[in-house]
Amino acid sequence: MQIYDDYGVEGEMSIPGQSRSQTLGEPDFNTLDEPIRETVLRDLKAVGTKFYHVLIPREKKSLLKEWDLWGPLVLCTFMAMILQGSADKADSNDGGPEFAEVFVIVWIGSMVVTMNSKLLGGNISFFQSVCVLGYCLLPTAMALIVCRVMLLYTQTTLLFLIRFLVTVVGFGWATYASTAFLGDSQPVGRKGLAMYPIFLFYFVVSWLVISHTAS
Repeated sequence: MQIYDDYGVEGEMSIPGQSRSQTLGEPDFNTLDEPIRETVLRDLKAVGTKFYHVLIPREKKSLLKEWDLWGPLVLCTFMAMILQGSADKADSNDGGPEFAEVFVIVWIGSMVVTMNSKLLGGNISFFQSVCVLGYCLLPTAMALIVCRVMLLYTQTTLLFLIRFLVTVVGFGWATYASTAFLGDSQPVGRKGLAMYPIFLFYFVVSWLVISHTAS
């Protein structure tokens, strides 16, 4: 667009990031005309990428910049369904409390982690906290699967020790991955205080895994 100032000097005004062929006000990418299949595949690919970063926690900002709640929802629902059927039927009615407590722990844990980070001067939102803590439940969910499979066999002291070690590995893996993603959002010199609630969060979830899978 050509413009002239008060002194008659001719110049050109351009908008950063906008191509010359693009109309002003037109978005760079429009999902309204996108096929549903491509939208679903793109979202699934994004979720799978985040799970990959949890398994190999090298990239530290993907879960914070492009946060979503699909992964936490899937993992919480899966773990709740597994834990629901693991309690003794003689001591429970329909497993409802076991199904709900996983969601309650995740949401309350995320609130505690976010409030603690804010009080310490960190820069993380509530939904970013839910995203990171939820996605990093993947190692704990994998440990839950292993423990449930091992319960199909006659329980011995050796099997219990193996299940305990698997749960500990899942706990350590989840804690390490979450601290890798949330570490940069915490103030320098206070990262230990910021990571303490995260440690307790995954400790409680791991305790649910090892206690509810006990025969």
